[in-house]
Amino acid sequence: MRFESFKEFYPYYLKEHRNRKCKILHFIGTSLVITIVWMALTNGNWGLIKFIPIVGYGFAWVGHFKFEKNRPATFKYPLYSLAADFVMFWHLLSGKLSFESNSRLKQTS
Repeated sequence: MRFESFKEFYPYYLKEHRNRKCKILHFIGTSLVITIVWMALTNGNWGLIKFIPIVGYGFAWVGHFKFEKNRPATFKYPLYSLAADFVMFWHLLSGKLSFESNSRLKQTS
């Protein structure tokens, strides 16, 4: 499968994240990544940056391998996947997407 745009890719990304526990793990990992960046910026502790890939990918990959039983999209689409993770995080945070299994994106009018 080849995607020509992020708009094409994002629905595929959401299909790869149907399991509630996987979404929760992604949300936790992304929250921690944002926290690490914030701490590094506010405290000047740039050594924290090295933990970003461990935290970000660690939580996500556990979600995929243990709960989704699929291979993370980041292996084939690293940039789209990174962007999609933050978009999904925002959609979960804002209530546009539910943590429940097989949830669909709520359309806004």
